[in-house]
Amino acid sequence: MNRATAVVVATVTLLLVWPLSSASAQPVFGPGQDPLAGSRVFGSKQCVKCHAVNGVGGKVGPDLGRVARPRTFYDLATAMWNHLPQMVQRMDALGISRPRLEVRETEDLIGFLYTLNYFDPPGNARAGERYFAEKRCVVCHQVGGSGGVVGPNLDFLRQFGSPIFIVSAIWNHGPQMTEAMKARKIERPAFIGPELQDLIAYLAPASAGPQEGPVYVLPGRAPEGKRLFRDKRCIECHSVGGQGGRVGPDLVGRGLRRSLVEFAAAMWNKAPAMAAAMKPREIAVPQLRAEEMADIVAYLYSVGYFAEPGNVANGRKVASEKACLRCHAASGERGKSASDLARAKSLDSPAAVISALWNHAVVAPPTGRGQKSAWPELGAEDMADLVAFLQSLRVAR
Repeated sequence: MNRATAVVVATVTLLLVWPLSSASAQPVFGPGQDPLAGSRVFGSKQCVKCHAVNGVGGKVGPDLGRVARPRTFYDLATAMWNHLPQMVQRMDALGISRPRLEVRETEDLIGFLYTLNYFDPPGNARAGERYFAEKRCVVCHQVGGSGGVVGPNLDFLRQFGSPIFIVSAIWNHGPQMTEAMKARKIERPAFIGPELQDLIAYLAPASAGPQEGPVYVLPGRAPEGKRLFRDKRCIECHSVGGQGGRVGPDLVGRGLRRSLVEFAAAMWNKAPAMAAAMKPREIAVPQLRAEEMADIVAYLYSVGYFAEPGNVANGRKVASEKACLRCHAASGERGKSASDLARAKSLDSPAAVISALWNHAVVAPPTGRGQKSAWPELGAEDMADLVAFLQSLRVAR
């Protein structure tokens, strides 16, 4: 059994997240949408021949695992559209036919691309050992027979080999650790994400060991994470996408999307301030089991998957300005060379629209002078608006 399969067996596959409010037009992931299945689409459709994921795969196109900025569904869909002419040209040169994408395959593929940065790269165990001493963890805890005996011996963490287990342990025992450090006049250390990655690699080396293959599935249930975020009263102090409390920061605002370890570092660093804010509100610091921590992080990570819903009027304008309506009818007009968009079938989801665009777009070959014909490039907002417009035609007919 390879590592990816083992993680799937040991964890819960990502399910559906419903909108935070009526302003959100789409659920974060569709029912049954599976990023792990998307990784198989990535291989079976031969995307891997041109694109690498964190160094594994082709070198023709960019490495899709090393795009650092957050990417919504429409960012990813737009990238597929804008680069379609170049991709078709390179596929022709390599003797690869443009693959057809069914709606479910498109859902899974884009879900896979979205989750590529969820897992942090393995940390450096040697650096983690150094941080264990420099951050003075060693004063209270033992690892490998060396260290203090105030807190528990941390050798037991090796059997779990899970960053999530360590993150939940750090959170649950944070108040006691803070008091113990205060009693011993030890300054409470702060961590940035890479430092915590290295420390985890030292404490649980199984989680940082060589992998047989990349892991692409979120180890948590985003819908359950949403429920926990409410039930544990996190929502009273923190907002998510503008919905919730204002005591602490919006956890997914301004395009923010933290990886698992970055999220853990932020929780550790802000824990004293959070505890102080909870006290006057009579909110107990919640205890979180490892699986609950996984669910909450999966929820927060997934909220940004869809951008704001598109605007139908703007979408019609995009269709006109990008010359879509030069060939396609939208209201039964006669004399058009291409199909009537109002009669298009199965455009009942954003992924269905993206599938149709990918499968049916005609990419003109270079002109006789070697010049490429103009290709209508779209921004993410353009794509959202265009999807809204096309779906409005289906509703109106």
